[in-house]
Amino acid sequence: MRVAFITSNPGKVEEARRYLASVGLEVYQLKVEYPEIQADSLEEVADYGVKWLAERVEGPFFIDDSGLFISALNGFPGVYSAYVYKTLGINGILKLMGGIEDRRAYFKSIVAYWDGELHIFEGRVDGVITEEPRGTGGFGFDPIFRPSGFDRTFAEMTTDEKNRISHRGRALHAFATWLKENLK
Repeated sequence: MRVAFITSNPGKVEEARRYLASVGLEVYQLKVEYPEIQADSLEEVADYGVKWLAERVEGPFFIDDSGLFISALNGFPGVYSAYVYKTLGINGILKLMGGIEDRRAYFKSIVAYWDGELHIFEGRVDGVITEEPRGTGGFGFDPIFRPSGFDRTFAEMTTDEKNRISHRGRALHAFATWLKENLK
């Protein structure tokens, strides 16, 4: 089965392709701009985006909305992660974290799938914000996020390593499990 992943981020598409190929799903990228509302949760943002896209895109598709939630910053940047990455970047977050001992954070991902109705899958991974960027892989805040139980950041891992433990990998796993059970 073929399904569109609506995103402008090729890194996300590569992660999804590698993960979902194992369940026989062929993922292709579809670049369609859609509004991302300001909301309190990733679920609300994804829900609005999928319903808006459903009126304009044919066939099954999915989107991903992810965020980095930093404990000491009361969950910031959270739902605003993409905007904060574009405006402040990694160094801006590190500057905000200067002198803060509590470096706990988590990444959360929502995969929202549309096949005539909305299905939402969630993934989360806890970790810490590093003192400096490390690694050249991945994208976004990957160079400053070290998942719990690991000594490397997401940017220091291969795509396959990251997929096994990441927030998006966990959301994609839930999505793939649901597909296996519902698309027979």
